Amino acid sequence: MGQEGELDERTLEKVLRAQQNEITEFEVYSRIQDRIENAHNKNVIKRIADEEMSHYQFFKKYTGKDLEPSRFKVTILMILCRLLGLTFATKLMEKGEEDAQEFYGGLKGDVAGIEDIISDEDSHEKQLIDLLDEERLEYTGSIVLGINDALVELTGALAGLTLALQNTLLVATTGLITGIAASLSMAASEYLSTKSEADTSKNPARASIYTGGAYILTVGLLIAPYMLFDNVYYSLGLTLFNAILVILLFTFYISVARDLDFKRRFAEMAGISLGVAGLSFLMGYVIRIFFGVEV
Repeated sequence: MGQEGELDERTLEKVLRAQQNEITEFEVYSRIQDRIENAHNKNVIKRIADEEMSHYQFFKKYTGKDLEPSRFKVTILMILCRLLGLTFATKLMEKGEEDAQEFYGGLKGDVAGIEDIISDEDSHEKQLIDLLDEERLEYTGSIVLGINDALVELTGALAGLTLALQNTLLVATTGLITGIAASLSMAASEYLSTKSEADTSKNPARASIYTGGAYILTVGLLIAPYMLFDNVYYSLGLTLFNAILVILLFTFYISVARDLDFKRRFAEMAGISLGVAGLSFLMGYVIRIFFGVEV
């Protein structure tokens, strides 16, 4: 029998929540451990998983209950691990450690020994910061280059073409040709740039693939509305929405994986892309009037 009677109802509820969180994180870290080949990284993750289990047992002394992991949370984190990489999933868990420290701080004075748990959670953060090394993060610069250029260049071009041509099929065709040519150009430039860097471990061919691939995928998302709808202005609105969505998702990924400021980077990328789009739209109007283009 546990020490459930020693806690008031509100504190017990918090302890149960903490116990559930610890067994869930134990399950996630245990599964992540199975995906790691590097011996050092594997040992660190195993140690963290063992500590999460010891925390679970600590809280169990107060609740006297056996709890199951949150299958939903475990499933979501493992899907993210497969789709976005081990580093992203682990860093996302790290953000949870930060929240756990704050939450556990509210149990001070009510739960004896909680200070040791808080100390362990703090050490988890420090261990995880520079723990993992993945190829996709090594080539982050190449991916950023491809996405940024596609967003700025093509969003601006599509905005200008929308007003100049007034035809979704023409805008889509012109944008697609421009996008493919630009992606090949960017990939070639990244290949030559990476190859000329003497102090890099990046493979030039892979760097160019990441850059070109990121560019062409962004091009597809931006052009798609013009292929699906007849109204040019509606298509432009959806294109701008897609641009913001790409910026939002990619900025979130980078901010978590690289411990960067999400709001600042998002505002910067969105401001540049939308600013260029606005100027290009205006230029399209001026050019259309000046040259008397009627399509």
